[in-house]
Amino acid sequence: MKKRKILIIDDEVDYCVIMKTYFQAKNLDVSISHTLQEGMALLQSIKPDILFLDNNLPDGKGWECVDEIVEKFPHLMIYLISAHRQKSDFTASSPHITVWEKPISFSTLNSIFV
Repeated sequence: MKKRKILIIDDEVDYCVIMKTYFQAKNLDVSISHTLQEGMALLQSIKPDILFLDNNLPDGKGWECVDEIVEKFPHLMIYLISAHRQKSDFTASSPHITVWEKPISFSTLNSIFV
């Protein structure tokens, strides 16, 4: 069976390490980018099943790219994450989008990723 692929685009290194360790323990293939530009390139090349996208990145606002991402990858599960924005700050353009505020608990992750 093919491993599901996750892409995490977030500039917080410690957060990425924790998330990568968590998902690898669940037998998922994890890629990480710390910039929006690199993350968008990885999105095109690895075509993940799941995307975790931070908003405040060193080279731009991740959430501003959501419509473009949904247009190119309509079935991609997208988790928008931010410590600085709330759910009410974003209106989802796809049923595959979930907004989470940091910090994300393991119990929240475990409820989704069995």
